[in-house]
Amino acid sequence: MTPADLDRRAELTIWPSHYPAQVAKEYTFATLREALAAAARAIDAENAQPWIITEDGDILSPRWIRANTGSSRLQ
Repeated sequence: MTPADLDRRAELTIWPSHYPAQVAKEYTFATLREALAAAARAIDAENAQPWIITEDGDILSPRWIRANTGSSRLQ
């Protein structure tokens, strides 16, 4: 992943950790940067399991998101 990828479109799916899978929420973001920020907020606030699909088709797991969403990494 390159810094330019942060400015490309991404889709975020948030799977709640305490509800059945059919209540997952899906969102589309103009940038991967926005999707990562929303995913990090969901992890912190809801203990959720966010998954991101980038414009290029890369799938970012909750573990990857947790490891790569430090505030300095999203700049």
